[in-house]
Amino acid sequence: MSTDTLIADRIEIADLFTRFALLLDGGRWEEADTVFTDDVEVHSPRIQVRGIDKVVDYMRKAQVEGELTQHTTTDLLVNVNGDQAAASANSLVYYYRDGQPPHQTGGLRLASTAVRTPAGWRLRETRIMLAWMRKD
Repeated sequence: MSTDTLIADRIEIADLFTRFALLLDGGRWEEADTVFTDDVEVHSPRIQVRGIDKVVDYMRKAQVEGELTQHTTTDLLVNVNGDQAAASANSLVYYYRDGQPPHQTGGLRLASTAVRTPAGWRLRETRIMLAWMRKD
């Protein structure tokens, strides 16, 4: 694999994490197929599901009226191996109400498997692990 291809792959996989955060923060459920494969598996303390429709259904139902989130993803590490990649990151999540400071903050660890599809890189499996939570 050429260095240019490897760099392009790593950038596209990093963009997946950004699109995932924007999907969650903006409720952009119709864009889930730009982040996940159809058979995605999500494992977290709150859900264990397989299939993009089940993931989107859960995210819709998990929304709290009037509560907004801001996800900030950091420390992204990507290891590309052909058409599959292991990727991990940390995420800070701020829970707030419009125009107010956060009333809750959480730290997450993310571990994902990304795969190259005809539409580009997508997450096939994601593990979300709570590192800490603080209520203000």
